[in-house]
Amino acid sequence: MAQDKKLLFIYNPHAGKERIRSHLIDVIDVFSQAGYEVIAHPTRGPGDATEAVLHRSAGCSLVVCCGGDGTLDETVNGMLEANEILPLGYIPAGSTNDFAVSLGIPARMVPAAKIAVRGEDFRCDVGEMNDALFVYTAAFGLFTRTSYRTGQRMKNVLGHAAYLLQGATELTDIRSYRMRVTHDGEEIKGNFIYGMVTNSVSIGGFREITGKNVRLDDGVFEVTLIKMPKNPVELSSIVTALVSRSLHSELMISFKTAQLTLECAEEVAWTRDGEFGGAHKRVEIVNHRQAIVFRVPKKNPS
Repeated sequence: MAQDKKLLFIYNPHAGKERIRSHLIDVIDVFSQAGYEVIAHPTRGPGDATEAVLHRSAGCSLVVCCGGDGTLDETVNGMLEANEILPLGYIPAGSTNDFAVSLGIPARMVPAAKIAVRGEDFRCDVGEMNDALFVYTAAFGLFTRTSYRTGQRMKNVLGHAAYLLQGATELTDIRSYRMRVTHDGEEIKGNFIYGMVTNSVSIGGFREITGKNVRLDDGVFEVTLIKMPKNPVELSSIVTALVSRSLHSELMISFKTAQLTLECAEEVAWTRDGEFGGAHKRVEIVNHRQAIVFRVPKKNPS
């Protein structure tokens, strides 16, 4: 087959259980059979996926990244920084792969590669937090430290259980943050132990924890804020409500918005797409509607 198209393939060789090492030839063969000349780029460290997009995507008609949420986040950042929005395929290889679930992309690498070259384009929202982009979530408080404190080796060995084990240790060290949250002319004040601003149907491997009827292209985030519980019984009710997505609890606040500001007298540590997002006293979050194009499964495959 004549190869007159170029594809930039960015992959993290250490993501997940290093599965890409045993599937690399098969994945590249899928791309080649679809008529692409493949430029393969294994990432070498933090920020490398962004640099690869900026310096190696010229002349390409498709970019595909393989890795966890961090690799995906860096690739999207590079795409938007380059100011040339090419279709982006995603082969999930992380420990939870929340956003792949949202896009309907399977965890198996070869089928995901086929979607990257045969799927349809989907324009998806992208978030911005204090001038830094994120793909599907920005969060603070309880459990948010888990994703970036859990070592890669532990993730590889234990998979999703690593997050649960690490997160369980935080239950004995709950702290709250006195915050002022403003959105759409409304002001909310309270002591919050957790907050998440999301554009995803799955967080931490739990489906629908962000709500029902979530759309990834509607220009709004799903926001959840959790107040400080007074006792273990209230904490238990919060966990139950999150898992069952019964957000009627008086300790939980949920709403949709395209833009919000969160302010605190002390610095609060945040995560963006599972990676450390810095400590901030003031955070402004904005939704950029349909700013990126993902390759997703066809709705009506022929």
